[in-house]
Amino acid sequence: MVAFLLTLLAAFTGGVSLAPKARAAGGGYWHTSGRQILDASGHPVRIAGINWFGFETANHVVHGLWSRDYKDLLNQVKSLGYNTLRLPYSDDILKSGTVPDSIDFSSGKNADLQGLTSLQVMDHIVDYAGSVGLRVILDRHRPDSSGQSALWYTSSVSEATWIADLKALATRYANNPAVVGIDLHNEPHDPACWGCGDTSIDWRLAAERGGNAVLSVNPDLLIFVEGIQTYNGDSGWWGGNLEGAGTYPVRLSVANRLVYSAHDYATSVADQTWFHDSSFPANLPGVWNRFWGYLFTQNVAPVWVGEFGTTLQSGIDQQWLAALVKYLRPTAQYGADAFQWTFWSLNPNSGDTGGILNDDWTSVNTTKDAYLASVKSAAFDPVGDGGNGGGGGSGSAACVASYHVDNDWGSGFTATVTVTDSGTTATKNWKVTWSFGGNQSITNAWNATATQSGANVTATSVSHNGALNPGTSTTFGVQATYSGANPAVTPVCTAA
Repeated sequence: MVAFLLTLLAAFTGGVSLAPKARAAGGGYWHTSGRQILDASGHPVRIAGINWFGFETANHVVHGLWSRDYKDLLNQVKSLGYNTLRLPYSDDILKSGTVPDSIDFSSGKNADLQGLTSLQVMDHIVDYAGSVGLRVILDRHRPDSSGQSALWYTSSVSEATWIADLKALATRYANNPAVVGIDLHNEPHDPACWGCGDTSIDWRLAAERGGNAVLSVNPDLLIFVEGIQTYNGDSGWWGGNLEGAGTYPVRLSVANRLVYSAHDYATSVADQTWFHDSSFPANLPGVWNRFWGYLFTQNVAPVWVGEFGTTLQSGIDQQWLAALVKYLRPTAQYGADAFQWTFWSLNPNSGDTGGILNDDWTSVNTTKDAYLASVKSAAFDPVGDGGNGGGGGSGSAACVASYHVDNDWGSGFTATVTVTDSGTTATKNWKVTWSFGGNQSITNAWNATATQSGANVTATSVSHNGALNPGTSTTFGVQATYSGANPAVTPVCTAA
């Protein structure tokens, strides 16, 4: 065993403060059990995220990079307490030579994105998101950049292309647990059916074909399946009607990978009959239970509200959002269990909802963000039983770690490991372990004490960075040599 005493960085500034109640992502790949999503260690995790759109548009890249650096934006997402990104895309970005439009490279912004294809930009966003503790759900939002489609195929984008592109993305991000799953198709709607048996319009059967194709190349991913619009004459939001899933469940080839997804909106998007019911807003939980909530309450599967949003301009919309946030919270009846969610959207340029960011792409719409505060704080670890390490009881110390290769020159590399206190009490010290998948050998490290035995690495905190308050982070770095492949690693953190 070769021990390396890590040297203090002269410019070290200590732990970086994040949102006080934010929960870090659970470790490794995720799976389901009943209505829960669990991390690789079996701890319940909860998606409390936000949509960042643009890859599905004619820009072929997330919006806002015309104003800001992508790392700066992702750091802000993390600091606000969100833990997951939903990234919409169209199949156009998988076409050879598709390049992004409207990225500002001046003043050093987005410098590492210059000259890249759209897919390569997505790689950088996924990698950096993972390095700061965010997880990513890829959302097949449109067949092409011209607009959404009712069905998963169109006259110009066949089912075969849809499946091939799903498999390509699943393969691309294999062995990268920052990507936890794929939302197979955004907002199926009329004439899509559920359980009708017509393979040309039955979304349930198509979701099985698409989901099983993904799992055939990457069996670790979660498969997110949205609803439709109309079932047995009962119509709701596009993608928001899962009434048929109880009778006709989606059957996947790998167990414990299915998450149902619904979308729900307010009047700034469109009017619905339930907004005019005499009992509004008290009637809303009944509406949600009918369309999708029953899958959660009956312990059938996790339910993820993949989109919900509003301009908040009307009193009806304000009542709707307050009621929905309350509905999404953990309750005494279900203990720590609760619905998963990603808000629409980070972008201020969503015409019928606006965003968490204001039009300057920097300042925060604090009114909207405040509505979400209680459901952000409950994310991943609502009763304090720790992310991917640490103890299990309320008030226990826990931590999570993420690993990001910063520079790779073919025979060696440097990497940064981010350690975040994911518990409800401060850590006294922490330990991060991982196993290299190749012949990597550490030659130097800083801000931790590291040992390596064969492929196994153990890094422990040093005197100045072992104590972390809940929701705060610190980093350490390693330098290593290698030959051949340099696959990503999955670090596991334990805290005391």
